[in-house]
Amino acid sequence: MICRLTTGAAMLALALSAMPVTAHARDQIQIVGSSTVFPFSTAVAERFGQTSKFKTPVVESTGSGGGMKLFCAGLGEATPDITNASRRIKQSEYKNCMANGVTPIEVKVGFDGIVLANSKSGPDIALTREQVFMALAKQLPDGNGGLIANPHKTWSDIDAALPGARIEVLGPPPTSGTRDAFVELVMEAACLAGVPEDNCAQIREDGAYIDAGENDNLIVQKLEANPAAIGIFGFSFLDQNADVLKGAAIDGVEPIFENIAGGDYPVSRSLFFYVKKEHVGTIPGLRGYALEFTDEAAWGEDGYLADKGLIPLPEDARAEFRKAVENLTPLAM
Repeated sequence: MICRLTTGAAMLALALSAMPVTAHARDQIQIVGSSTVFPFSTAVAERFGQTSKFKTPVVESTGSGGGMKLFCAGLGEATPDITNASRRIKQSEYKNCMANGVTPIEVKVGFDGIVLANSKSGPDIALTREQVFMALAKQLPDGNGGLIANPHKTWSDIDAALPGARIEVLGPPPTSGTRDAFVELVMEAACLAGVPEDNCAQIREDGAYIDAGENDNLIVQKLEANPAAIGIFGFSFLDQNADVLKGAAIDGVEPIFENIAGGDYPVSRSLFFYVKKEHVGTIPGLRGYALEFTDEAAWGEDGYLADKGLIPLPEDARAEFRKAVENLTPLAM
């Protein structure tokens, strides 16, 4: 008899484990993704928790790539409801989402510049994208049609007008959308003649470039401690730490709000978040959070996110993505 009960219980457990996972057991929104979008998402989450009947959403900084992987893994309470991204979802990620039953709703939230910044106690720096490539590329032309390991040890090795400090750049890891955008907008855009296309995106690994993880606040702290180092992160972190950091001009353009909003700053990109459509109506407050983020009081020109460093979208673009949230319009790629 005991044996039959045990067997029956085992069969019941097996049957339950095979049932579709639903998200109804969780009453708090879970958000992952980009460290650049993190402060904006956190500000919206806090406002939403204060002004609605729902709990304050939990926001984690996992990087754009890491967030997409978690978001697209499937449905249910063990998976996040929203992922933030400092680049658009890749075709491969979209296919993975769809294969796992996840329908993303895409919301472009604004623009951001990728800045190179150092401590205010350090030297003033102005760089071209080509100089940055020459500092960080894994390989450079040897002058004879081949490639050599990057020989530059100091900035003045690249140009005598630059500081003689050792090249030490603290930047995001490969899972970061900021890293993806930096590679596209700087490394690939300024790749030298003679470097094969596949090599343009390769960043040196000899200590000149330091993977500082997904915590941009940690980069800020390290720059304060080492005035000779340069950090790579989103404009909002420079804006929020303007008392201790200063940004380098790139190709003669200063990394300031007006230049990024006007399209003059050469290293700028769009920011996004993606809502899991299947969780709307199941996870309490999910649609309400997205509506809060896309409210003019939040992401508009005079919204509270502008105070955090977000560069707003044009009015017509904001209306378009607001409508996508209201109608729960799925992304089609």
